Amino acid sequence: MSNIASPVGRTGVVTRVEWLSPHMVRLVLGGPGLRGLAAGACSDHYVKLQFPRPGVAYPEPFDLGLIRATMPRESWPVVRTYTVRRWLPEVPELWLDFVVHGDEGVAGPWAAAARVGDPVRFLGPGGGYAPDPAAGWHLLAGDESALPAIAAALEAMPAGARVHAFVEVAGPADEQALETAAKAEVTWLHRGARPVGEALVAAVRGLAWPDGDVQAFVHGEATFVKELRRLLRVEKQVPMDRLSISGYWRRGLNEDGWQSAKREWNRQVEAEQAA
Repeated sequence: MSNIASPVGRTGVVTRVEWLSPHMVRLVLGGPGLRGLAAGACSDHYVKLQFPRPGVAYPEPFDLGLIRATMPRESWPVVRTYTVRRWLPEVPELWLDFVVHGDEGVAGPWAAAARVGDPVRFLGPGGGYAPDPAAGWHLLAGDESALPAIAAALEAMPAGARVHAFVEVAGPADEQALETAAKAEVTWLHRGARPVGEALVAAVRGLAWPDGDVQAFVHGEATFVKELRRLLRVEKQVPMDRLSISGYWRRGLNEDGWQSAKREWNRQVEAEQAA
């Protein structure tokens, strides 16, 4: 996945708020601040949303580099990463989908309370995955946090591409209509009271593995991603250059805690699975 090089942010404006399911809300952003945004090459494009600290005034135009150089760390904005669900440059219009679990977290409650006209500051986009038309077949797997990227990947698939997509959500009400020109088999998995990823891992393991070169996109909670990484890398011997696989989040940690621990977690996983 590419890094976001420039610390100079953009500001969009909420133009629509759409509830997609009981636990997911879409914010559509517009405004002149989106002009010239370089998105569209990847189906996993993401932006780094910048949430102001209460009572802190930031320079305009918003410049994270200047903020970090001139303001104490405790005044820096809270950063949360979200996938670009869709980018329409001709409008311009940017779609961001948020998982909402009541008052839990920073971004979810903010998105649930967002109103038309609210400003949204962000950096990006970054990204690194897009469906390869030359792949023999595609595997997409993730939980709610990966659903926007999986939906975008399905839309980006070449017509007739063979796809097996597995999406784990809380229950039937959290399913969404997904569009694709591919020959896609989409399996919705309802978590219920089970741990996150348990049903997903079982379903992917139970797949009758198709013949041909696979390109896989596997993202979501880090514990189940670790298990599926072992399946793909160790048991199925899928080369790393055919995988986009990473933990978007980890149970018990917010994004700040997870990002600080992620490099060491990945190192340990790689060492364990190389043994």
